[in-house]
Amino acid sequence: MKNNFLRWNRLFLFCLGLFVAGAFAMKWMENDLIYNGEKISIFGLELFYPKEKIIEILSGINDKVRTILNYHLSFDFIFMAGCYPGIAGLCMLAAEKVSPINIKRILFILAFIQLFAWAFDIVENYYLLKWLKRPNIGNEFTFYHVVVYSKWIIALAGALTAISLHVGLLFKKKNLKSQI
Repeated sequence: MKNNFLRWNRLFLFCLGLFVAGAFAMKWMENDLIYNGEKISIFGLELFYPKEKIIEILSGINDKVRTILNYHLSFDFIFMAGCYPGIAGLCMLAAEKVSPINIKRILFILAFIQLFAWAFDIVENYYLLKWLKRPNIGNEFTFYHVVVYSKWIIALAGALTAISLHVGLLFKKKNLKSQI
């Protein structure tokens, strides 16, 4: 049991390093992602911009911004390698700490499906890189959004569940110590 906890903890810490490194690199580049004097929102490209706006942005950015956006999307692969296995590790760490078998099973499932979230994020980046080279978005835009929303739902479900359990267990442990 303790061996498993140490392994998952090491995985989580390694992934946290990749996550932070990727996030830092992407955040550093964001100030240079400018179109028509305004910052390009990566969340906008993922979630909020309509098809026409994405086509307008990707068609209208200059070569410097296009290169930076390409780098940003490339660094996202490093971020992904930290994010999804990290969430899976966090779920498995929580599973090592809880007793009820059904909660352990839920956490295992949430950890396992992070593979799907990771795959969805890769597909998302594939589309963005493809559209960056040739901003001609066809009927795949609806599929793209299903993939993006699915990625976010899976990742947030895993992360929030595991974090909630960790925090809950921390408070439970604190309350037990204060009663002694």
